[in-house]
Amino acid sequence: MQRIRLRYTKRGRLRFTSHRDFQRAFERALRRAEVPMAYSAGFTPHPKVSYANAAPTGTGSEAEYLEIALTAERDPDKLRELLDESMPVGLDIVDAVEARTSGLADRLTASVWELRLDGVAPEDAERAVAAFNAAESVEVQRMAKNGMRTFDARSAVASLEAVSETHSPQADRPSDQACAILRLVVRHVTPAVRPDDVLSGLRAVADLAPPVAAAVTRLAQGLFDEETGTVTDPLAPDREAAVTGNPTVAEAAAAKAPA
Repeated sequence: MQRIRLRYTKRGRLRFTSHRDFQRAFERALRRAEVPMAYSAGFTPHPKVSYANAAPTGTGSEAEYLEIALTAERDPDKLRELLDESMPVGLDIVDAVEARTSGLADRLTASVWELRLDGVAPEDAERAVAAFNAAESVEVQRMAKNGMRTFDARSAVASLEAVSETHSPQADRPSDQACAILRLVVRHVTPAVRPDDVLSGLRAVADLAPPVAAAVTRLAQGLFDEETGTVTDPLAPDREAAVTGNPTVAEAAAAKAPA
């Protein structure tokens, strides 16, 4: 059994698709591309697809990840092209590697987010960022299944800054209009701290309230490097293992299985 890891995007209006909508579109793409999928056992077999830490509905993303299991070997690059052609524009399959290491989900420990705040002066955003970074804790509230929940949004934020460029080619909603742009790195903790929680924190500490909804885009997702404060590519270990000739996940499992 071959395992392929894919990176995909949610761009433009497709950022409003839910995770379930994406699942349905992706399973249709698997059938159109005639991918030799492995299926689960039981009365209702389904394709073996593992999704990892999907972005919230309404946010754009350049870095969503999943893993599929195949019954026959396929070239990852050709498979990516076939799947991308079968997906709606905006839900783009942009990278593929053969799984040669374990624990993809364990390598998704932080995300880099960009928040575009239309109608907010950059100097106001800078003052709010300074107040947020100076605070030891910033309590925010969010409605959960069991009612309103209060938690600290500050502790999960590894970095938060106002950036000066007025147009980012990676942003989900680029615009010629001047606006404040925030870049933040958020650790994946429990309870999860989302970009809108950070915006609530900025409102709490500095009364920063954008007149329109922020355009939120996840730029990267991966392992957080404490020394450099950066987020690394979670597919890099698989590429490196391919260069060194390390066995795939399936080959390693087969080697450990009793004869």
